[in-house]
Amino acid sequence: MSAGANVEPYASNFEHLEDELRWLDALIRLRAGTLDLLNRSAPEAQTSRAAYITPAEVDWLVDRHHLPDASDAAAASLRSEVLRLRTEIDLRIARSLEARMFLALPQLCRLFGLSAFERDALVICLAGELRRKYDRLYAYLQDDITRKRPSVDLVLSLLCNDEAGRWKARPFFFEHAPLMHAALVQKIDDSQSPSGSSGLAQSLKLDPRILGFLLGRNYIDARLIGIATLHGLSSVDVFTEAITAEKLLHFMQSHFTADSSDTRKVVLYLYGPSGVGKKDLALTACRKLGRAMFCVDVELLLACGAEAQTLLKPIFREAVLMQAGLYLDNAASLLKEDNRPMLKVLSGLAAEYGWLVFLAGHHPWMPEGTFKDCLFHAIELPVPDVPLRQAAWARALRDHTPDAASWAAQLAGRFRLTPGQITSAAALAKTECIMRGGSNALALGALYAACRHQSGQKLRDLAVKVEPRYGWEDLILPDDKVVHLRELCSQVKHRYRVFGEWGFDRKVAHGKGLSALFFGVPGTGKTMAAQVIAGELQLELYKVDLSGVISKYIGETEKNLSKIFNEAEASNAILFFDEADALFGKRTEISDANDRYANMETSYLLQKMEEYEGVVILATNLRENMDDAFVRRIRFVVEFPFPDEASRLKLWRSHVPKQAPVQDSIDYEYLSRELKIAGGSIKNIVVNSAFLAAENGGVIGMEHFISGAKREFEKIGKLWTDKSRSARKPMPS
Repeated sequence: MSAGANVEPYASNFEHLEDELRWLDALIRLRAGTLDLLNRSAPEAQTSRAAYITPAEVDWLVDRHHLPDASDAAAASLRSEVLRLRTEIDLRIARSLEARMFLALPQLCRLFGLSAFERDALVICLAGELRRKYDRLYAYLQDDITRKRPSVDLVLSLLCNDEAGRWKARPFFFEHAPLMHAALVQKIDDSQSPSGSSGLAQSLKLDPRILGFLLGRNYIDARLIGIATLHGLSSVDVFTEAITAEKLLHFMQSHFTADSSDTRKVVLYLYGPSGVGKKDLALTACRKLGRAMFCVDVELLLACGAEAQTLLKPIFREAVLMQAGLYLDNAASLLKEDNRPMLKVLSGLAAEYGWLVFLAGHHPWMPEGTFKDCLFHAIELPVPDVPLRQAAWARALRDHTPDAASWAAQLAGRFRLTPGQITSAAALAKTECIMRGGSNALALGALYAACRHQSGQKLRDLAVKVEPRYGWEDLILPDDKVVHLRELCSQVKHRYRVFGEWGFDRKVAHGKGLSALFFGVPGTGKTMAAQVIAGELQLELYKVDLSGVISKYIGETEKNLSKIFNEAEASNAILFFDEADALFGKRTEISDANDRYANMETSYLLQKMEEYEGVVILATNLRENMDDAFVRRIRFVVEFPFPDEASRLKLWRSHVPKQAPVQDSIDYEYLSRELKIAGGSIKNIVVNSAFLAAENGGVIGMEHFISGAKREFEKIGKLWTDKSRSARKPMPS
């Protein structure tokens, strides 16, 4: 049944507060009429006003109403007036709520579960912040001109009819009570009272944030500016696996309904790589409930030092005031041992105030009883699959290029980026195009470069980054080998079409990545081929430094390899293991503990190879040294043969730049026929001959090539015969 039909709702929040002050004035008259006043001077005695407040002045302050004497009849009449005003206010509040009118005081009481006594105490504290007359009224009631704020004793005297009522209401001002615990009201020690005086003498002050709330100014607590933001109900694009998002939204709708039997507070731990969309998913969940979301950066909070823990309560209070879900970003920082006490405080506040709390991190974590009083659930958000990445790219590029759809498909299939990284990569590419001048149109090459920049950079600490400097034209290999390498690139480009669209991912449980073994004698072009592939695929190439991986300590090699593969996943990089037989070599029969652990390492590496979904290239001089289990599981095995005479001729010509000063008399056919060496040695000879020529005349001649060849033969331990020097004049000393 609705409130009285003839009662009008409040027109505004301020009209309601005016009525509350009218009620308070009546309450003060009642209290003033029964006080045993110490001072009875007339208001005309101005000389005494600085020392005390007269009854006549009280008359004047409360609208010049005559103060009744202490007779029972007069007191009863005033009590009746107070009760009438309270009843009328409550009826109008009820009608206002039916009409969906926002009234701050009733809302505050509902949010924090305040009783009628606590509501009235708030009104007493609020009055002095709205009208200065209450400074003098409170001083009069407390018989002390210096005490202009209400004390605990004054509130009890105003709101309680007898001593028993005062004693019963005293716990409302204990530290665990809502008024104090939520810091809605603050206690202030009175400097005029003797040290050690009772808590009754403590003055009460309305918290500034609560004052603003009661006045309809719902701004973020000033202490939280810079570490927290409020997100409204605006919609966001969510690029999260549909099943994960649907499950979460269904849970939210079923749990936060009036007929739900589970009343526990909810704590959801969302974990996954940076930019995967944890915040967007949380925003969508809050929006589904019609609520805003209050976001706090935990790392910025911890940067506040000793004050960080004390700010937790205002943070949770803010979420309650805003009726918003609380999102704690970078919450993994709280899991460190030094911050465990703070995490414990947070869990207590979550159980008390946090109706919905999101914790965001990067790695799996279980609370181990930390949130035992809440409903805790962890949700993984992996890097989205190709269709979602393609949708994210299409959104980022739609207003910047007519090729948005085709480029989105290429970039999504090539780079495993999160939606946040995709947005940043697109923004970086736009900026680069603008800075280079000319048209603001995006270029696909700039997007590829931006994607490489967004990929994880920690791999640089574990491997050596190699800048691709060669193209297909630089590879001097038999045609069938080049075709084989191009097939490798094609499989990377069409990986999603085969595994995703054509359903082969259901047939292939492991080894969806691409692995290749390049074998051949040194200098035959294995490293160059890896660079060509990286350039073709527009991916970064990292050469693993085996000296930093292999360890004599048990378990360290596995740990190092695990770091490399994990970081490679985030880096969208090609891993290149040169001289791989040192790491992926044959397993041996077990004769001692060292053999057993060496075989365990090999098995572990095989496992990581099968789990990795990127590109791994192994290079070795001798295929026979590789473990058979590895070779069987490798997708591409490419032999780099020792170059024949025709190939050597191409190598000699290709290693000499067009702008280099070279004599026309250079006999490349002779060099390729007589010097049976690999491409790496040919490159060294050409470079060394150029330096010799720079020292002797500035033009590269045949004598420089021969001299360079002799030095190279000595270096690699190859016999330098007279035949190699025949028909050629040695370079003068």
